[in-house]
Formats: sequence, C-alpha cells, structure tokens
Amino acid sequence: MDSYIDVFAAPKAEQARRTESIKLYGPDAFKGMRRAGDLTARCLDDIADLICAGTALSHINTFVLNFAAKHGAKPATLGYKGYPYACCTSVNHVVCHGFPNEKKLRDGDIVNVDVTLILDGWHGDSSRMYVVGKSKRKAERLIQIAHEAMMQGIRAVRPGARLGDIGHAIQTYAYSERCSVVREFCGHGIGQVFHDSPDILNFGKAGTGLELREGMIFTVEPMINLGRGEVKMLEDDWTAVTRDKSLSAQFEHSIGVTSDGFEVFTRSPSGLHAPGIELPTVSE
Repeated sequence: MDSYIDVFAAPKAEQARRTESIKLYGPDAFKGMRRAGDLTARCLDDIADLICAGTALSHINTFVLNFAAKHGAKPATLGYKGYPYACCTSVNHVVCHGFPNEKKLRDGDIVNVDVTLILDGWHGDSSRMYVVGKSKRKAERLIQIAHEAMMQGIRAVRPGARLGDIGHAIQTYAYSERCSVVREFCGHGIGQVFHDSPDILNFGKAGTGLELREGMIFTVEPMINLGRGEVKMLEDDWTAVTRDKSLSAQFEHSIGVTSDGFEVFTRSPSGLHAPGIELPTVSE
C-alpha cells in the first residue's frame, strides 16, 4: 500500500491516547460531535464574509481565534506539534497546511480554509473552498469536482462497508473527471483526540480494508489536483504544494457511522458549501 504523510501527527502528550484499536462511540459522543461540528461549520460560514481581494490571510487567523474564544472553544491546530496558527489557509497550488500569514488574497484566487475547534473536549474538523471575486472556469470546475469527490466517499459509508470503498469512490470519481488524487495525506479518526485511528485513504480498492461499524467517527477529506498528484513540502516543513504548480482543492467533513449510513457533523447551517460558486451536487 502507498505510504501517506500525516503532517499533524500527534505530539507525545497525545500519542499515549492514540491506539490502533478503533473506537466505537455512543449517543453522548455523537451529541458532543454535533455541537463541535456545528460550531466549526458556523465559523466557516462567517469566514465567507472575509474572502475578498486585499484580505490578509492573517486576518482569517485572527477571526478564528476570536470566534473560538467567544464561543468557549479552542482551535486545535494552535500549538499542535509546534504549528503556530489557529487555522490553515491554502491558496491556489497549496495543497494543505498553508500558513495564514500576511499574504493578501487576490481576485481569482481559490483558498481552502481548514478549521478544527475543540468544544467540551470534542473536535469539530472541517475545511471548505472559497473563491476570491470571480473564479476562472477551470478553478470553479476543480472545486466542484473536489466537493463531489468528498461526497462520493461519504456516501459509501455505512455499517458493513469497507474503508477501501471510501477511497475507491473518491478515486474513481476524480479520475473520471481527469483530475488526480493526492495520496500523501488522508482522513483520520477523530473525537476527543485530534488525529486517531483509522486512517481514511482517498484511494483504494472496493471491498477491502477494515469493516465499518456503527459508532465509528472520522473525517473524509480528499485533496484533488487539476494536474498531477505529486506534492512537495516547502522549507517551513508544513506547507505542501503541487509539484507541477497546478491548482489544488480540498473539502473535509467530520462524520459518524450510524445504524443505516452516516451523519455529517460539520455541514453548513446556511448551505455555504463552497462560497463563491454554485455546486451542482450538494445533497448529503
């Protein structure tokens, strides 16, 4: 199996709590995840108002800090293995973990904002694509494909399905649209631990891998490139970019396996699945 990189690998204090055993959660945990997921989704909804030409990425970071403090939450990424920011902002050919620094958005940019808020011990983890001003057709198409790839993976989730079914659904759809899937990063178990087992790969063979069971909680978060799938790390050891400098897009939801399918904890309360463009398929 291809290897992957978890740049947000758990620090020593949390490694003791991560095990290879898969946690099965009950109703109370699902309630906690609903609250944390809803708060994160509302934060991402509000960020839409900040996405315009001239906005510094640092302004988004400040907003997340203030939003979290106002609602009694904590940004999970802040200080996580030395990461210095409250969110990740990945612009154009940045695949993931871009720094929300003083770089300013420009008209036509696309940007992924990745936010994880901890509320009462539960992690709501989600990311969303935004368009600055008027998007180019190729960028809009990529965003639509990335969102649908995530939803294809999520729709494969049900008790008795296999982890490979999720990755297979994502990969098959992306390839059918002549896009590539980044293999170096993956989704992960989540709950009271930021990154837990199991690993949710964005590629795979149907009918293989761990069997999904009611009570599992994890993220589905494919990264889709308009060009080739290869990535490289910048000198900051965090930021991943496409090797060919092609555009990249990502969406992420935190979900739970229910008795008959799945529950999305981080859906947008306002239907702002991808602010700035219209998505042809947004049903969950």
